[in-house]
Amino acid sequence: MIFNFLHHKAYWSKGRSKAAVERSIQHSICFGVYLDGQQLGFAREVTDRAIFACLMDVFILPEFRGLGAGKQLLQTIFDHPELKTVKTWGLKTYDTHSLYKQFDFQPLSRPEVFMERSSDQQV
Repeated sequence: MIFNFLHHKAYWSKGRSKAAVERSIQHSICFGVYLDGQQLGFAREVTDRAIFACLMDVFILPEFRGLGAGKQLLQTIFDHPELKTVKTWGLKTYDTHSLYKQFDFQPLSRPEVFMERSSDQQV
């Protein structure tokens, strides 16, 4: 389900290979949301477990959106004991700003100190 969504449906990861999805999961703290044994959503945290964490690949399947599953998923992540000391959380989003604002995410306060190195190459 995770690979199918990320490879076929998510705008940020369309075409991502199964090997890349598996490798990204192996090197992250992963979270899922379930209802009656069925997985509704997923998120992963790339982190040093001390100071910095980046929220990645967050999704709720379309048929389950609007039911609070996304909020539950995020709250579970922020309550995770290994992430309690994290001071800086990062994420990229094009369309869910209102959800993340409820968890105190804001636009970069000092964008002049933030840089990125990005590649359009899919793996």
